[in-house]
Formats: sequence, structure tokens, C-alpha cells
Amino acid sequence: MKFDIITIFPEMFNSYFSESILGRAQKEKLIDIETHSLRKYTTDKHQIVDDTPYGGGAGMIMKVEPIFNCVQNIKDVKNKQKNVKTRVILFSAKGKRYTQRDAERLTEYDSLIFICGRYEGVDERVAEYIADEEISIGDYVLTGGEVPAMVLIDSVSRLIPGVLGNVKSLKEESHRNVRNIQDNKITKLIKEQQIQQAKRYLEYPQYTKPEEFNGWKVPKVLLSGNHKKIKDWRQKH
Repeated sequence: MKFDIITIFPEMFNSYFSESILGRAQKEKLIDIETHSLRKYTTDKHQIVDDTPYGGGAGMIMKVEPIFNCVQNIKDVKNKQKNVKTRVILFSAKGKRYTQRDAERLTEYDSLIFICGRYEGVDERVAEYIADEEISIGDYVLTGGEVPAMVLIDSVSRLIPGVLGNVKSLKEESHRNVRNIQDNKITKLIKEQQIQQAKRYLEYPQYTKPEEFNGWKVPKVLLSGNHKKIKDWRQKH
């Protein structure tokens, strides 16, 4: 399986992925991990990847353009190969909570592309038009998506045949036997998760320049300068 990580801190991954089981899995070509520096996909000489949010607010928002360029470049390479099943994942505090069942589901793909956010957040057009899904590894806020990327690569890789030395380790481990629970109990668990998900307070979508990219526009209310309408829109979302 191929893992592509889009980040502004590519060196952050070197130590973790070069050691132990994941290091060996790469040497044996069971998995392939590649980092992509987002700044290389900017179009200005200063390699700026973020800007101020439309509608005002604290912090900086990561721009849609360099992320689009990077994802497209990765996909162009994959399109030269035949029948490569790819999924693009954005790490976000408002994403679906990650579980062991998701790890199992993601092993069905040949390639996973991870988008690691930073700063105050990522332009909402990335989630809406570029990523296939948003994932959160827990109900807390991190400084970026790099740690979640490590978590997913670790949890998915160990399910790939040959990565673990002893395949019996997978048979009786934690979280895996949930499928043996009776159907009515599984339904109850899912409903409880949905209730907890609904109770989470999630931040509103954020946007930054440009106002329009690839035909994707920033909501007009955020450009209006009407602070009352902007506040109401954010509260609604």
C-alpha cells in the first residue's frame, strides 16, 4: 500500500517511520510512505500556504490552491498506473471519529492520500471538493494533522498481510471482535456513537483567499462585511 502525506513539516515523519515494524515493512516493500512538502505547490515566490479568514477571526487558514495542486500531482502519477484504488483523507477536528473498523475499511485501498492541516484550520473547499472524507482521531484539538497521519498509517499498516511477524496477533486483539456482537447490540452501539457525535461542539467552516478557485466560491455572507449576518451564519454552521 502507498501512503502519501501532504504537510508543511515533511521531516517530522522521518524518525517514526524508519524504526521498528514500519521501518521493516518499507524495506520489504509491503508499504510505501512518501511525504510531500506543501510549500512546493504554491505559486508565489514566498511559498505562502495560508492567509487570513474571510469574515474575520483569529489565526490563519490554509489555502485551497496549493492543496489542490499537490493532490492533483499525486493523482496524476497514480493515473499512469492501472486500477489503483485511491482515497483522499483530510484530518479535521470536525471529522468522523476514527475506529478500528475504519482501519479495516481503509485496507481495501491501494493508495491513501493524507492532508495534514495546520494553523487555525483548512479552507472548507478542501473538505467539500478535494477530500473524500474527514477524519478525527479523538475529541480534542491538535496543532496539526501530522500525528493523526502517523496514527492511521500505523493502524492500517499492521493489518496488511506480512507487516506483523505473527498473523495470530490480529485474531484476538482489542476492538476487533466487535463484529461478533449480536446485531441488536451493534445497532445500540452505533446509536450511542451518533448521540455522542451530536453533542460535540464543532467549529464553523472557514475560508480564505482566493474568493473563487476552480469555480468554487466563498459564501457571499462572509464577504458582506455584515458582522451580525456573519455571526449568525457561523452559529448556524
